[in-house]
Amino acid sequence: MKKRAVIALGHRALGTTLPEQMVAVKKTAKSIADLLEEGYQIAITHSNAPQVGMIHTAMNEFGKAHPDYTAAPMSVCSAMSQGYIGYDLQNGIREELLNRGIYRTVSTILTQVIVDPYDEAFYTPTKVLGRYMSVQEANEERKKGNYIIEEPGKGFRRVVSAPNPVEIVELDAVKALLDADQLVIACGGGGIPVMKQDNHLRGASAVIEKDLAAGKLAEGVGADILIILTSVEQVCINFGQENETKLGEITVREAREYMEQGHFGIYNMYPKFRASVEFIEKGECRSALITSFDKVKDGIHGKAGTIIR
Repeated sequence: MKKRAVIALGHRALGTTLPEQMVAVKKTAKSIADLLEEGYQIAITHSNAPQVGMIHTAMNEFGKAHPDYTAAPMSVCSAMSQGYIGYDLQNGIREELLNRGIYRTVSTILTQVIVDPYDEAFYTPTKVLGRYMSVQEANEERKKGNYIIEEPGKGFRRVVSAPNPVEIVELDAVKALLDADQLVIACGGGGIPVMKQDNHLRGASAVIEKDLAAGKLAEGVGADILIILTSVEQVCINFGQENETKLGEITVREAREYMEQGHFGIYNMYPKFRASVEFIEKGECRSALITSFDKVKDGIHGKAGTIIR
């Protein structure tokens, strides 16, 4: 049987603007094609922070300029970002595969992820979104029930919650494509956050941490390895200090100890380690790799990156 991998693409693998994204995707596609040639079945997740922020701002500005239209809710903006990024990703990967003589379908699945409406994250929003606003605009957002923070000297910005992923709605579709040996792009940006109301799925004003969603996807499809791509080749502890140490291969127990000691902060490396540890602990013979997108091939052979077993 082929090994199965879930790859979480970070910001560097996608870029920020449309031209940056198109260039970045071509480079990222090479790393994914390398992994495919190593015999892996692959599901891909990705970040979407710059893209969803751009879409959210654009849709809100359009709504202001055209009273007949309404502003788009966060869940809709998240869906748009999945299509926008997936379009470039699947075409970039398809082109790279064809250049290597590999004929394989690459598909993007619009993916909804159920969150708990009572998740504590809804009471403490942390994810900053969109452009800077004036005092008047900020007050209007507050009247709508949205959270706003002030950045001194810059202005006001909206902040949304980041609840934990509970269940991937389209998981069976992802598994079916993987079983058919196809490449799948799913859970983009952590998935479209939705809340379950009987048979109805209602969009939530939130964003889901993409690394946690990647771990949930890896668990759901029975992956052998979770690969989280970031801006550094290896993770460090005691970062910026004299005793700074790069982490090579470590155990789950060591990873947990480093997390508890506060080496990874809250919003940077911590979600990556949490997703990796939870994924590994829920199955046998699993591993996780955290590295840069250009070191994937070396990483799976134990020659680069931070490996957790």
